[in-house]
Order: sequence, then C-alpha cells, then structure tokens
Amino acid sequence: MDTIDRKILAELQVDGRLTLSELADRVGLSVSPCHRRVKELEKSKAIVGYRTEISPEKVGLNFSALVFITIKEGDKVSLSKLEQAVDAIPQITNAQRLFGTPDYLLHVVTKDLAAFQQLYDDKLSALPGVQRLTSTIVMKDIVRARNLHF
Repeated sequence: MDTIDRKILAELQVDGRLTLSELADRVGLSVSPCHRRVKELEKSKAIVGYRTEISPEKVGLNFSALVFITIKEGDKVSLSKLEQAVDAIPQITNAQRLFGTPDYLLHVVTKDLAAFQQLYDDKLSALPGVQRLTSTIVMKDIVRARNLHF
C-alpha cells in the first residue's frame, strides 16, 4: 500500500459515493489506474464495503446501551456458538471480543428502554455460554464512526 492507495482510502472514507472520475481527480490519477487501485483495495479487503451512516435518532432508535458478556467456557466451539448468536441479533450494531474480563462488549441500539428490556429478556439472556451479562446505558455519543487515520 502506497501513498496513493492511502489517499484513495481517505477520500472514500469522507465520501463513499464519489464517482471514479471524482476520486481520480482528488488523488491525481486518471480513471483507469484509479479504478484498478480501488479494485485491488477491495480484493485485498482493505476496503470491506460501502455503506450509508444513518442517524439512529432520526429513524426512531433513541436508546443505546453497552452490554458486557462474561462467558462460562472459553473453548473454540462455545465461542463460535456465542459469536454466531450475537451476529444474528440485528439490534447489536457492534460486537467486540475483549482480552480479560469481561469477554465481549456489545453495542445495542433500540427504540426505547422497553424495547431494550424485551431484547435483553428474550435474546441476550438466552445467548449460549453466558455466565453474566452487565449493561449500561449510553448517555451521549461523543465520537461515532470516526474515519481511520493511518
């Protein structure tokens, strides 16, 4: 990865809807080499996708919580089952496996507290291999979906 690839990634992070012509102009390339580089960045998984960032509040998702999971067993099969179950819950917007205790951190977004309680009671508490769930309410997002700097 060279300086031009980094420029391409930086520009796409700011505006993923750029046309190839606009992107090529911004990074100082003609369209064909720019297109080849973008395709290589996608192939190498440096670019893993394109998406639109949505304001949760504007679509009625006004409640955000962090859920910490401590697991019973740390074997490969148990971890895989838990991670597959977590992946299947659409209200979990981000999930991270951690070193130490707790073992996982989930970011959950729902309509309101009642919806979160229902999700917690029906799905989160039923996750396989969980020893303990602890949650806390997010008061305010300070930084959300910040671009990567490299």
